[in-house]
Amino acid sequence: MTRLDLFIARMVSQRACIDHAIELTADMSGPVFELGLGNGRTFDHIRDRISGRDILVFERTVASHPESTPTDEQLVMGDVFETLPRMLERLGPTVSFAHADLGGHNPKKNAGFARAVSPLIEAVMAPGGVMVASDRMYFDTLIELPRPEGAIPDRAFIYRKPT
Repeated sequence: MTRLDLFIARMVSQRACIDHAIELTADMSGPVFELGLGNGRTFDHIRDRISGRDILVFERTVASHPESTPTDEQLVMGDVFETLPRMLERLGPTVSFAHADLGGHNPKKNAGFARAVSPLIEAVMAPGGVMVASDRMYFDTLIELPRPEGAIPDRAFIYRKPT
């Protein structure tokens, strides 16, 4: 696959998994976490498809497109290794849906980050909550789900916390 093919496969898979996660968690009321804002494309997509749940976006530096920038109230600024534990203290394990696009070009570095952040994500997830990630995550209790139709293997991953 060319790099363009890989990018397209990642975007198609990401959208399919996000939409599936939104369907799976439609009856849940807990907040939605977007871990990393980037250009804001996935935040914009999630915001368009979810209503009635708070969406919190975790980022160090905002550099998104103006039309897909969260409000100040939606932004949780800082290092995720500090901000996720603070959110757990504040909200408890209530997150209905979380999305993370690790997005780096170094698979070894992505895997190391995924291993380090997985326990923090796992702790904030509500029973029945769904996590979508661009890279394989390393959870003790979340179960990897089959990818929905349209998602390409190894381009996005979807996990659910048992109820």
